[in-house]
Amino acid sequence: MKTFTILKPDTLKAGNAGAIISRLEQEGFRIRAMKMLHLTQAQAEGFYYVHKERPFFPSLVKFMTEGPVILMVLEADNAIDKLRKVMGATDPAKADAGTIRKQFGINIERNAIHGSDGPETAAFEIGYFFNQLEIV
Repeated sequence: MKTFTILKPDTLKAGNAGAIISRLEQEGFRIRAMKMLHLTQAQAEGFYYVHKERPFFPSLVKFMTEGPVILMVLEADNAIDKLRKVMGATDPAKADAGTIRKQFGINIERNAIHGSDGPETAAFEIGYFFNQLEIV
C-alpha cells in the first residue's frame, strides 16, 4: 500500500529532512518517489482545497509556500495508518513521545510533516504531485 507525505518548510529550514527520511526508512517505509519543490500559492491552495473554508487556510497556504518542501510517495504494509502513527498527533504538544511531530514539530501548523489520512486522500495527493512514470 502507498501513502503520501510532505516534509514541510519548517523541517527543511531546520535541517531535519535527512533525520526524518532516515526515520521513515527505519520504520520500514520504502520511498517510491521523491522530489523537492517550492510550492506556489496556487499549488498550495489546490492541494489544501478541502480546507479552503476553514479559518486557518490563509495561514496554512502562506506557511506551505514560505520555503521548499520534500514530497514523497511511501510504500509499506498498512502505509497510511502506519505513517499516521509514526507522525503523531497534528498538534506536537499532544503527540506521543517518540513520534516525528513530538520530536520535530513546533506547533499545530508548523508540525514538520504531512501524511495522507485515508486511501482516497492518498490517491488524490499522490496524483496531485506525481505522475505514474515518477513512481517506481
